Amino acid sequence: MKVLITSVPFGNLPGRASLNLLEMAGVEYRLNPVGRRLTENELIDLLQDSSILIAGTEPITARAMDTAPQLKLIARVGIGLDNVDLVAAREREIAVTYTPDAPSAAVAEMTVGLMLDLLRNISRADRMMHSKEWSRLMGRRLNGLTVGVVGVGRVGKRVIRILRGGFPNVTVLANDIEPDFAFGNEYGLTWLDKEKLYAESDILTLHIPLTRATRRLIGEREMRTMKPSAFIVNTSRGGIIDEDALASALRAEHLAGAAIDVYEHEPYNGLLTEVEKCVLTCHMGSMSLDCRAAMEMEAVDDVLRFVRGELLKQPVPEWEYLTSRQ
Repeated sequence: MKVLITSVPFGNLPGRASLNLLEMAGVEYRLNPVGRRLTENELIDLLQDSSILIAGTEPITARAMDTAPQLKLIARVGIGLDNVDLVAAREREIAVTYTPDAPSAAVAEMTVGLMLDLLRNISRADRMMHSKEWSRLMGRRLNGLTVGVVGVGRVGKRVIRILRGGFPNVTVLANDIEPDFAFGNEYGLTWLDKEKLYAESDILTLHIPLTRATRRLIGEREMRTMKPSAFIVNTSRGGIIDEDALASALRAEHLAGAAIDVYEHEPYNGLLTEVEKCVLTCHMGSMSLDCRAAMEMEAVDDVLRFVRGELLKQPVPEWEYLTSRQ
């Protein structure tokens, strides 16, 4: 079976363990030749004779699948599935796997790091120092503030554990479509509807998938309900925040700042690049050596299981297919 690997980076960690596994199993593979997220047309050009796709965040559409009649498995490196047309995959009897747990720790740690960056102006001070400008910027402490967490799943729970472990006087507000009340009781969460959570949070952090229901969830109206001193952090999925509305809110000082790691269209070069109060990173929440290695190995493990005709270890659960239809 021919394997196309479009996820970038892939196999360039010390020891290249994931590629070694494929080679030892005698699996023929081809790496992403352009070293970035593919467009739909680029994927179509590369995918045609492949039986297995080890996928990144490129758009894996019904049209792309139709050009690859031999495709039987999509092994997504990561947790987000908004780029995969799951319904089309099922209709074509293409199995889909993912690696939902591997990136969670890295994303959670980076989320809290971005909160501290925003509150203490770390990135801004760095830029000023590199411009030979010395100015001691006043900030705020995280301990004692109110953090609103939308989405208390794998990453959201890790963020809360970090906050509770290091910042005991943080008030944590929470919202989830299926609240885990046992977890909430253990960590002292206050469950609120989204509107109240937006209004009461000093920092709003998002940890939800991108679906039809969550696209543009945070727009102009939601931002206006927030405190002018509040911050937004998004390390989940681009498209959940209306990026142009966020740029306008920051410029108008309806919000104090934002930190964004994910974008509706990547690579990103939109309005937020012109806004001083917005910390921007390039979809690197999972980019720690240990988490990235685990993501690659878990994806390859399911590829090899598929090749051997064994049960897949991390197939996409049924609720993901149901959500994608909504």
